[in-house]
Amino acid sequence: MGGQTGNATTHRRRVLQGLGALSVSPLVTANTAHPQKSDFPSVKALARDLVSAEVVPGVVVALGHGQEDPTFICHGTLGFGSEVAVDENTLWRIYSMTKPVAGMAAMLLIAQGRITLDQPIADFMPEFGTMQVLIDPKAGLAARPARNPITVRHLLTHTSGIGAAIPMVGGPLIDAYTAVGLKRGVLDADGAPDVPGAVTGLAEFARRLATVPLEAEPGTHWRYSYGLDLIGRIVEIVSGQPFDAFLKQAFFDPLGMASTGFRVPAQDRMRLVDNYSTPYPADGSKATLIDPGAQSQFLKQPTYVSGGGGLVSTARDYDRFLAMLVGGGTFRGTTVLPPAAVAMGMSNLLPAGTNMNSYIFPGSGDGFGAGGRLVSSGPDKGTFGWMGAAGTLGTVNPDRRLRITGMLNCMNNMALPEQLPAAVNADWPAH
Repeated sequence: MGGQTGNATTHRRRVLQGLGALSVSPLVTANTAHPQKSDFPSVKALARDLVSAEVVPGVVVALGHGQEDPTFICHGTLGFGSEVAVDENTLWRIYSMTKPVAGMAAMLLIAQGRITLDQPIADFMPEFGTMQVLIDPKAGLAARPARNPITVRHLLTHTSGIGAAIPMVGGPLIDAYTAVGLKRGVLDADGAPDVPGAVTGLAEFARRLATVPLEAEPGTHWRYSYGLDLIGRIVEIVSGQPFDAFLKQAFFDPLGMASTGFRVPAQDRMRLVDNYSTPYPADGSKATLIDPGAQSQFLKQPTYVSGGGGLVSTARDYDRFLAMLVGGGTFRGTTVLPPAAVAMGMSNLLPAGTNMNSYIFPGSGDGFGAGGRLVSSGPDKGTFGWMGAAGTLGTVNPDRRLRITGMLNCMNNMALPEQLPAAVNADWPAH
């Protein structure tokens, strides 16, 4: 009994230390006037235009204020030639919209005092303690020892120096990632990877990633990366749970996100949209079917659960995650995160002086939080969130208490993420 009391006291102390370390005020509520009633003509027109132009067969948008029930705008079908209409319960591949979810998992562990924001990741994965940095990433793999340790902050903000196997980027580093099996695959029915040599777990993923040199010195440059995948591995190590089980227990179950996960159950296959692709950069070509919903690779167990891009979700479910963020960690009376943890996760966590020349969004003045972009200026100032490779978008503006979820599935087509915020502002202007 005495040992249990001591452990409980230690745990409480660590939690208080973690919350104190957050050092961010709870969410402010400036500019929270309820937007005027709207039938969302601009958003409806955008959805209609994307479908009529045959960019995609279907679009669903969820818009919400505060924690009120969202308005769903649904147009089109599950696939070209399908007669099944999309709705708030349609399943979508959300890819990198997974990142803010993984980021908030890290915020939870920080709030609990189990990790710290600027803690070296070698504390959890010693293989990252002696990293090498490329001397000239365009020329080859010649490298020197890293001067700075990679930290949790770096992983959350894409400033670790780690890259990612993005084919459109090219170069020696991408070839190195491919050579060690870091391109994502899925498992066939017999349990074998369908990509030769693909990793089959986050532990193995981390070990292999540590053998590849860094693209830049940790804490100096923004580089799109595998950082949020490594956050998933840290969550596993610290919590003692598989990453997917941790997310389910911490977020998905208490928030009622019953349709969100890394694998689509067989009984739900008819809710999963077809996935398409257009050339990159866009050249006006029609979309090509690459992953039919009823036979999707997402019906199989992934080789590893990717915090960087592995989730499938619905507009209804993802809106609940955003509503929780608006609520400072609480949704409909259920608290999953302390307010200070949410505030920190949606604040600018970039290391001072970060070079933003490689930032995906135009302009170098934007910030970055726990797995998501933080807009620092303009009409969307204060907005936090991220997009997905198949054209999805999920953002929240805590000042305006505004939630936006946009769903379609067409790889390389960013029409919805690029146009939806402006359409929402036209229908729900800021006061």
